[in-house]
Amino acid sequence: MQANQTQPSRVRRTINDLVLAEMFLVQATIESATAIGEGFGALGREMTEGSESGTSPWDSISSVVRRTADEAVEPYASRFHYLRELIISED
Repeated sequence: MQANQTQPSRVRRTINDLVLAEMFLVQATIESATAIGEGFGALGREMTEGSESGTSPWDSISSVVRRTADEAVEPYASRFHYLRELIISED
């Protein structure tokens, strides 16, 4: 009898964790898409206007691409870390 009572709570918790993970995924995707869009804008400006600092164009373009990649990945990494801590704290 007790096993039947714990099963629904486990299923409910699993579904709640899944819904929370999906919400985090949607939020991270929106933030990542924004970062990528801004990165394309910065890359376009860099290619058309160039860098005034006297560095090579490749270095400045490479810097923009690296920064954009970091900004696009960060929302997923931070939300995954938060979700893992939340799940672990519930145990």
